[in-house]
Amino acid sequence: MSSPRALRVAVVTVSDGVVAGEREDASGGIIADWVRERGYDLAGRVEVPDETGPISDAMMRLSDSGDCDLLLTTGGTGLTPRDVTPEATCAVLERAAPGIAEAIRADGLAKTPRAALGRGVAGVRGSTLIVNLPGSPKGVSDGLRVLSVVVEHAVDRVLSLIHIS
Repeated sequence: MSSPRALRVAVVTVSDGVVAGEREDASGGIIADWVRERGYDLAGRVEVPDETGPISDAMMRLSDSGDCDLLLTTGGTGLTPRDVTPEATCAVLERAAPGIAEAIRADGLAKTPRAALGRGVAGVRGSTLIVNLPGSPKGVSDGLRVLSVVVEHAVDRVLSLIHIS
């Protein structure tokens, strides 16, 4: 009997500062650590500027490769004009999964009213579940705690819908 395949997770950090080398990718590092701690495989880690085209391109490339079951983004979900991750994500999604983003926001709202300013979305492209997380390390940690409870079942549902063996 074969053992189940480890969840394959890709990370897209959306940050002009990280891409320019002006800031460390702390949030992407937290996600990578979470992936390893849970025994998942890190399928890729990409840094892109706060621009719709590069964000969408990275998400399409990673999700369409067939090498990633879960794609987590960090950054670009706020209210500034450069925060375009939700729009880039919606442009590549085939099906929305609003309950995931709502659960992350609801958890954040229990801690700070500022969580209401987050615009992250979630959904499916092909066989990949895509979830936007905030850019702050605290917001990422909180979002990952919420995802920890549902992510394996959610990915299992996505994979069963496309008849992956």
